[in-house]
Amino acid sequence: MGEQPVDLLARVPLFAELSPAELEPIASVAIPRSFPRGVRVFMEGDSGDACYIVRTGDLRVTREHSDGRAISLATLGPGDIFGELAMIDGGTRSASVETLSEAELLALPASAVRRVIAAHGDIAAKLIVAITRRLRETNERVSRQSFQTVPSRVAGVLAQLTAEESIPDGRDGITVRMTQADLAQLAGTSRESVSRFLATLERAGVVAVGRGRVTVLEPRRLRAYIF
Repeated sequence: MGEQPVDLLARVPLFAELSPAELEPIASVAIPRSFPRGVRVFMEGDSGDACYIVRTGDLRVTREHSDGRAISLATLGPGDIFGELAMIDGGTRSASVETLSEAELLALPASAVRRVIAAHGDIAAKLIVAITRRLRETNERVSRQSFQTVPSRVAGVLAQLTAEESIPDGRDGITVRMTQADLAQLAGTSRESVSRFLATLERAGVVAVGRGRVTVLEPRRLRAYIF
């Protein structure tokens, strides 16, 4: 049987303010979904017709770069929610989500959840508080990032792009196939600043720089530059 929908919903921060009785009508519209490894749950630009909660498995959130490459934004696991803005505005997806393993999800159809919210004022009020809290946390994170130094931002981008990989025996690092201009765009700085910082990292033995690529040799040492 696995974890019951109400129990899973109770572990999701977005629903943390709701009582078990308030979670019941939301759980009643939830639909179990199964996905094999290596498929897209939805794609960037799709219409937002549902949000999802991870029951089991791991998934990756990506955005497509202007040259067609996918940039990894986050990894999701059990208890994580994604696509939740679809419950409110039904807008298009701002990113793609794909499975890294077999995954069991709980889908909450946007139209059904909106009907529940319309019929239960207390639920609506508590969800507004939870969403506002999440927006505040996002704003604080963006604010902190705006005060980061260029080296910290560039190191953060490289660390994010290599976070899902490890270096097995006999392999020399993790290669990110991306130009310095691309890294500069992601880090919000100039190509010249990226070039200078990469040169510093290369002299320290943390990375190896080639044409259109950066190989991270020492991921742990790279993370020391993020502050």
